[in-house]
Amino acid sequence: MLKLVGTRLALVVPQLLLVSALVFLLVYLVPGSAASLILGDAAASPEEIARVETQLGLDQPFFVRLFGWIGSALQGDLGTSLQSGRPVTELIAEKLPATLSLIGGGLIVAIIVGVGLGVLAGTHARRPVDRGVTAITSLLQAIPEFWLGLLLVLVFVIQLGVAPVVAWVPPEQDFFGWMRGLILPSLALGAGASALIARQTRTATAAALSSRYADTLTAAGVPRRKIIWVYALKNAMVPVLAAAALAVSILFGTSLVMERVFAFPGVGSMLVNAVIGKDFPVVQGTVLVVAIIIIAVNLIVDICYGIINPKARPQ
Repeated sequence: MLKLVGTRLALVVPQLLLVSALVFLLVYLVPGSAASLILGDAAASPEEIARVETQLGLDQPFFVRLFGWIGSALQGDLGTSLQSGRPVTELIAEKLPATLSLIGGGLIVAIIVGVGLGVLAGTHARRPVDRGVTAITSLLQAIPEFWLGLLLVLVFVIQLGVAPVVAWVPPEQDFFGWMRGLILPSLALGAGASALIARQTRTATAAALSSRYADTLTAAGVPRRKIIWVYALKNAMVPVLAAAALAVSILFGTSLVMERVFAFPGVGSMLVNAVIGKDFPVVQGTVLVVAIIIIAVNLIVDICYGIINPKARPQ
């Protein structure tokens, strides 16, 4: 097991270096001068452009800037916001709890609904129940998350008044208010991802129940419920974990829109504002942090593979 963890950690290092280099290149993907774009071509003077280029480090050789930026990022310094003048790390630390709360709630909804529907369909493979679940997951996958979020706001906030108007409340301020405010955003965010997990769970569960060891357990008199939840579901967890890891990446992208719908003061809203305001240090730092979180999730999933399936461990 330690060899598996060491191997996966060794693969993370080049991934982080590659992601850091790609994030650093964001400034150079902008057509023309990044400093002129920030200041506005019509109003910018040569002195102002030179000042912004110095602030961004554009007056230094490329590789000096690249390795300097990576070195600073390794020390937790992601630069300074051009709009607020505050450290980017500090801004992300303020906004990240709201985003992680939203994504965590959406992932919980996706796993509970997805695994539940998947097991239901997998235990009734090629029957009406299976076809009904397939129809439900197709509908969940087809509905845009922002549209579902607006619909939930219209029904439960505006018409029924059973959900709070302000969805985000810091947990240290009001824990139960924080949980209450996460219900609707989590449902809207996790609906599409639950369809992905449900389909993987359905296929894996049906395959496990049709295997020889399931027939042997049935012949030995093991209750069907125990076969499903103890044996079959454990063997079905490998593709389900893969679907959950993919769902995290999808949830991060979808949360950018969902934060706007529910007025969440998260990283997604900050990133959109930074792109509009041409605040490149904030854009670079936010993209890097999100990429690191996704890489960390995939690392955890790889380790879980080894725990569930010993064949995945390096020999």
